Amino acid sequence: MRKTKSKADSSELPLVAHLVELRDRLLRIIGTVLILFLSMIYFANDLYRILAEPLMAHLPADSSMIATEVASPFFTPFKLTLVLSIFLAMPMLLYQIWGFIAPGLYQHEKRLVFPLLATSTALFYLGALFAYFVVFPLVFGFFTSVAPDGVAIMTDISKYLDFVLKLFFAFGLAFEVPIAVFVMVWAGISTPESLRAKRPYIIVGVFVFAMLLTPPDAISQTLLAIPMILLFEAGLFFAQKFANQRQEREDDEEDDYEHENRSTERDTTDGNMSEPVDAHNDMDEALDREFAQAEAEEARLSEKDMAPGNQSNNPDK
Repeated sequence: MRKTKSKADSSELPLVAHLVELRDRLLRIIGTVLILFLSMIYFANDLYRILAEPLMAHLPADSSMIATEVASPFFTPFKLTLVLSIFLAMPMLLYQIWGFIAPGLYQHEKRLVFPLLATSTALFYLGALFAYFVVFPLVFGFFTSVAPDGVAIMTDISKYLDFVLKLFFAFGLAFEVPIAVFVMVWAGISTPESLRAKRPYIIVGVFVFAMLLTPPDAISQTLLAIPMILLFEAGLFFAQKFANQRQEREDDEEDDYEHENRSTERDTTDGNMSEPVDAHNDMDEALDREFAQAEAEEARLSEKDMAPGNQSNNPDK
C-alpha cells in the first residue's frame, strides 16, 4: 500500500506544480492590475474628461454631457479606471502567459511565439490609438452635425463610455488581422496563394465583421473595414515571405537527405563490388602458386633424369 501511494503522489506532483505556478502567475497579474488601479483611481474624473474630449470638442457651446442614473457620476469613472488598468497591464498579462507555456514549446516555436505576442500587443494598442485620434473625431463630428434642429445633444456619460469601449475593442481586435493571417499560414491551416485567391470574399467578410463590431453607422464601419483590408494585405505579405523561407529550408533538408542516401548507396555498391574482385585476386594467386609448384616439380624430375646413374642404365646408350 505504501508503494502504491508513493507512486500516486509522484504522478500527481507535476500537475500540482503546474497549478501552483498558474496560481502564482494569476496573482502577479491581479497584483499588477490592482497597483495600476490604485495609482489611477484618484485621477478617475480627469481620465474620463480626457476620454470625453473627442465628443466635447464637437458639442455646441450650450451643450454638455449628462448623468441619467444616480450612481453614474461615481461608477462610470470607476469603470473606466478599472478597464484602463487591465488595458495597461496587458504586457504583464502576456508575459505571464508566455512564461507559463514557454517550457512546453520547442526552440523554433519559442523563437516565433514570443515575437507574435509582442507584436499582437503593439498592434492592439495601435488600434486603440487609431480609434481615439482618427475615428472618434470623425464619428462624433458627423453625429453632431446631422442632429435635427431643436434637438439638444446631451450624451449620457455611461452610454458614452460603453460606446467608446466597444470601439476600442473593435479596432484593437481588427488590428490583429496580420497576426491571424500569419498564424494561419504558420499552422498550415491555409496558404498565401489560397488567401490571395479568396480576397474578394475576405473583403466582404471584413465589412460584415465591421458592421457587427461597430455602432450602426456607415462611417465607423468603413473606418474599421479599410484598415482591416490594408492590414490583411500586410499580413499576407509577411506570410508569403515566411512560406518562401520555410519552403527553401524544406528543399535544403530534402537535398541533404537525398545526398546522404546517395552516399550510403554508393558505399554499399563499392563494398559489394570489392568482394568479387578480392575473390578473383585470391583465385589468381592460387593458380600462380600451383603453376610454380608444377614448374618446380618438372625441374626436379629433369635434374633426376640428367644424373650419371640414370644415363648408364639407359638401354639405348
